[in-house]
Amino acid sequence: MKEYKWGIIGCGDVTEKKSGPAYQQTDNFRLHAVMRRDLKKAKDYAQRHAVPFFYSNADELIQNPEIDAVYIATPPDTHKYYALKVAAAGKPCCIEKPMAPSYEDCIEITDTFQRLSIPLYVAYYRRSLPRFLKIKEWLDSNEIGEVRHVNYLYTRTASPLDLSDSYNWRTDKEIAYGGYFDDLASHALDLFMFLLGDIENASGMSTNQQNIYSAMDAVVGYWKHSNGVTGSGSWNFGANERNDRVEILGNKGVIRFSVFNEEEISIESAEKKDTLFIENPDPIQLHHVKNIQQDLIYGLKHPSTGASATKTTWVMDKILSKEI
Repeated sequence: MKEYKWGIIGCGDVTEKKSGPAYQQTDNFRLHAVMRRDLKKAKDYAQRHAVPFFYSNADELIQNPEIDAVYIATPPDTHKYYALKVAAAGKPCCIEKPMAPSYEDCIEITDTFQRLSIPLYVAYYRRSLPRFLKIKEWLDSNEIGEVRHVNYLYTRTASPLDLSDSYNWRTDKEIAYGGYFDDLASHALDLFMFLLGDIENASGMSTNQQNIYSAMDAVVGYWKHSNGVTGSGSWNFGANERNDRVEILGNKGVIRFSVFNEEEISIESAEKKDTLFIENPDPIQLHHVKNIQQDLIYGLKHPSTGASATKTTWVMDKILSKEI
């Protein structure tokens, strides 16, 4: 059975606990190389995680003949640049979410990998988490009847980093037009499509209410899934408290949960009332990475591909009223 030696481009905070260890804990996978622009930091990461190779140049990692597949975990504005290099090298690739800053970039990436028949995955790992698979099971078995609407509220206060003069690429309009919406709403919208089907139409509006950084900090969106289910969401990053609440309404009941908090999920209907706590794996991307292994080795379809992630970016662009 083939062993896949993985390389990571951009070994920052996300790869320390959420994703990097998952590649080391998955059968037939090995984390074999890492790249960071600061060579000392790349070496430090490699030594702490027992990774044989480390680089400050992504091309050296991609072209290393011992590397079979590449995980791109850099800021989104460089995802396309590196992904096309990985495709040219003929190697399977996983890209951290969001896949790219624009729908057009996502299309170019996905079309390139499809044309070359190279597997492409995107790290929307909530599609693989047991707590959300349980919610999908409830929905698929019509536990709340016919689904009518999904509503989402996400708010948080401005962070000390937001209020400082320190640079943060997540709130730089040139890299992430929607600010934290790009980073966080992508998870929610992708999850809603996994649970309820593709979104066929979406719209919204966004603004910068606080004027403490260049990106948008307040976004309201509404959409319709291909099966007729409607949706609405509000994201505000300058509120007085943190909220993370989803309600999926059916004609016979309701499902409630949080997208980001490791909290109980609940269902309430005339026939069923249940509350469950389903613990996330550690590392949290473990099931996502194991599903990559299942796809590469056994041909079992991964739930988060370039095609599904491209759709997510399309929805986000529509909500942000970007030209598509």
